[in-house]
Amino acid sequence: MGSPQVSPLAHIFKGSFVHSSRSSPMDILQGHLLGVEESGKIAFLEPAEEQEKLAKKWGFKASEIRELSNNEFFMPGLVDTHIHAPQYSFLGTRVDLPLLQWLKNYTYPTESKYKDSDFAEEVYTRAVRRTLKNGTTTACYFATIHTDASLLLADIIDKFGQRAFVGKVCMDINESFPDYKETTSESIKETERFVRGILEKKYPRVHPVVTPRFGPSCTEEMLSNLGDLAEAHDIHVQSHVSETEEEIKLVEKMFPAYQNYTELYDKNKLLTNKTILAHGCYLSDEELKLFNLRGAAIAHCPNSNIALCSGFLNVKKVLKYNVKLGLGTDVAGGYSASMFDAIRKAVIVSNTLKIKENEEGSTLKEMFRLATLGGSQALGLDAVIGNFEAGKEFDALLINTKASDSPFDLFASDTFEDIIQKFLYLGDDRNIEEVYVAGKLVVPFSKTQLNRETLNDFSLGLAFGQGSLQIGELEFVTKIVVL
Repeated sequence: MGSPQVSPLAHIFKGSFVHSSRSSPMDILQGHLLGVEESGKIAFLEPAEEQEKLAKKWGFKASEIRELSNNEFFMPGLVDTHIHAPQYSFLGTRVDLPLLQWLKNYTYPTESKYKDSDFAEEVYTRAVRRTLKNGTTTACYFATIHTDASLLLADIIDKFGQRAFVGKVCMDINESFPDYKETTSESIKETERFVRGILEKKYPRVHPVVTPRFGPSCTEEMLSNLGDLAEAHDIHVQSHVSETEEEIKLVEKMFPAYQNYTELYDKNKLLTNKTILAHGCYLSDEELKLFNLRGAAIAHCPNSNIALCSGFLNVKKVLKYNVKLGLGTDVAGGYSASMFDAIRKAVIVSNTLKIKENEEGSTLKEMFRLATLGGSQALGLDAVIGNFEAGKEFDALLINTKASDSPFDLFASDTFEDIIQKFLYLGDDRNIEEVYVAGKLVVPFSKTQLNRETLNDFSLGLAFGQGSLQIGELEFVTKIVVL
């Protein structure tokens, strides 16, 4: 009998790996070997002492191993379970109003601009680049009510190699900004077109998600039809729930026949094991039990909840009911596109509840798990990504804690765990040397992507009247166009 066939390895790394498991919020594995198959799946993660045995099984040579420095480690890619791609254009501004007024004054007027495909391409390209650069390998995106622009977002995500769910927003009620809504029949028809448009493309890692904006923006007819559509295609659902007390009162007034906000989704087939609802700051025990019963998930968005003064989510309470839970940036209600910010703000919210209500707090390690493995569970992807278990796809960040412009300092007395904590509290994209999705290097970006970005910067500068071209600059841009 011949020797068994094995898949060739695309990558073999030797060094330190940090990830979460079901039994531990953070496992620190130093002196390990990790192999990645050509398919992008993890072949093995074993102690370096097993090198000879692994080499014999997988047929690799010692010269093929890439050895990490003592300052480097791999961690799983970050999972952003709730982000509004169109709001990226005003990220870092306009967080001075409560939710409903914020939507009326800032969000709806901005999102209405996405009927312009050129504007949509500009912002969506930058949003995807920024999130990838900050280590988000998987994102669950809201787009706008515009079908073609939403399909464009999916296409951009695929070209950059990110893993994502993308939703065309559905809303047939909008008294605060009447120009930004659809009729019920139009929204259902366009959502069907959007879903089919993505499914027909057969993207390897980009999927459609049915997206009613939130309870107050939808009629009961709309919600019911969307529930039927999600069921017919067996696809994910995303929306918002119990973000603010004002929102909850509005839902009670609009839908008096339902016992609570969660039941509104449940009775319309929108609360399933493929549902993720953002915020949930004011969910009752009964609602959390229903989340658990249906297998639905919550996206915890601490930055947004603080910035818009919406409320606090009690992570320990949610987990007590065994509800799936991930973290989200909630751009632009959250003013940072970085999931590291989400980790830090989640710790702050937990500490605030600990002070305010004498609640048991959550640790940095536990929030690290929510941003990686927890997010994958919330999106139903934990069999595919979330940690470095063999058989999962290699979504990973290579972290350099001594990058030349690192925002923090290390000392001889620092343990390896100290170094990880410093990175999680203080690090940023400057420490992220490489980003992989399904074994493919997606950051640093390709020359083609960089050239497109340079042209976008140039065109945006002209649009805002920022100076004129010099001869040398003209030659540079001309070379880019030729490339």
